[in-house]
Amino acid sequence: MKIKTFIGLLLLLLMFTPQIQSCSPKIGETASSVEEATAILAKQAKAKSKIAHKAKKKAYKAYWKSQSKQARKSIKRNNRRQKKNARAKKRH
Repeated sequence: MKIKTFIGLLLLLLMFTPQIQSCSPKIGETASSVEEATAILAKQAKAKSKIAHKAKKKAYKAYWKSQSKQARKSIKRNNRRQKKNARAKKRH
């Protein structure tokens, strides 16, 4: 029974070894200097920002498509009135 247990544990270890190695950081992808690291982070932030901007644009478009014509006019009038009031407040 001990030999079967040992072989089973060995097989499990061999099965999980490639997965453990794949989780380790890649040597080629790590930045060697601070400038490279900041450039990589900036690139990632820009990509995330672009995705967020597209999602926001899509949501905005879907919102306006779902509104009736009267509701759209009302919202635009309210926005104009609020801007006008804000300018008037700023002057006084």
